[in-house]
Amino acid sequence: MITEAKKDVIKATIPVLEAHGTEITTTFYQNMFKAHPELLNIFNQTNQKIGNQPKALAMTVLAAAKHIDNLEAIVPHVVGIAHKHRALEIKPEHYPIVGKHLLEGIQEVLGDQATPEIIDAWGEYYNQIAQVFIDVEQDMYQDAAWDGFKPFTVKKKEFMTPDIVRFTVDSDEVDKSFTAGQYITVKVRPADYPYEALRHYSICSNKTVDGITFAVKREGTDDTKGVVSNYLHDGIEIGDALFLSAPAGDFKVEEDHGELLFIAGGVGATPVMAMAEEAIAKGNDVKFLYSAINETHLPFKDQFENLEVEGADIRVKFSESEGYLNRKDFAGNENREIYICGSMVFMNAMINELGEMGIEDSRIHFEPFGPKMSLQKV
Repeated sequence: MITEAKKDVIKATIPVLEAHGTEITTTFYQNMFKAHPELLNIFNQTNQKIGNQPKALAMTVLAAAKHIDNLEAIVPHVVGIAHKHRALEIKPEHYPIVGKHLLEGIQEVLGDQATPEIIDAWGEYYNQIAQVFIDVEQDMYQDAAWDGFKPFTVKKKEFMTPDIVRFTVDSDEVDKSFTAGQYITVKVRPADYPYEALRHYSICSNKTVDGITFAVKREGTDDTKGVVSNYLHDGIEIGDALFLSAPAGDFKVEEDHGELLFIAGGVGATPVMAMAEEAIAKGNDVKFLYSAINETHLPFKDQFENLEVEGADIRVKFSESEGYLNRKDFAGNENREIYICGSMVFMNAMINELGEMGIEDSRIHFEPFGPKMSLQKV
């Protein structure tokens, strides 16, 4: 365990991390990819370009520093990140590489301020935190429904909107059980792309008679064009094979939550569609508020209709004609447990609205489509 003296050194770096954290992590990623280009097969390069991943790592490092005397406080963050690591096949041998380049990033950005004492303390603390991740992920690997990436056959490809397609894939080789709210990870290698590309996609229905169902929005343009989403839209058809890793993620409806409010925007409905289906089947009181641009951009129509038939209270608000979801839409639901999913911008707006209504953070559960730690308060 790290000594009290080294803990004090770590704590003293908190103001520096608050001021330069994202610069450090951006430098870290650049240097690591230059030295280990094989890791470009694992990390989402679009999130790198738009800055979400460096920000998320910076917030993780800052949280570790602030809670050094009580690491239990960051366990929920560790678990969420560990799920993604397991889904991406991050292994123990990757951690020393990350540690080396993270310390070099600190040195490069801070210069003379990064004293040997600081580098030594952070080096030891990083190893301690890395071991926590390794231990948690080892259990996840053991509990996973299957090992590595397995081939699935595309059974259905349904365009729900001009930019959202729903895939149903199936395999006779694996156990397809999962918890509503979880995601699978797709691995592809487009012919015009130099690396393998891995992306997480939430399972959007708890019904698995025909296989696992997930939805993909076509993302980005030009240099931020989503490699996997565009490949799946344009290059994958019924009968093709897709390689998936086992379901992962800790976004789920807790057993003791009775009255539920689901809030989603756009393709962010994917995990909460499955969660709402599961909740209504268990007899929960379900209300679902969904934001779409207009009728043309309204996906999951069939699933919304089925939820209504089964007793859920569904309201769709079209932002083009009615404006965005806000606290007026949430009024009267203050006593419900709230589950939210959507883009990073959507998540920030919804969390702020609910916070200003006085709803406790502990009753707001969310899963953004992007690095979650970039939204966390530490």
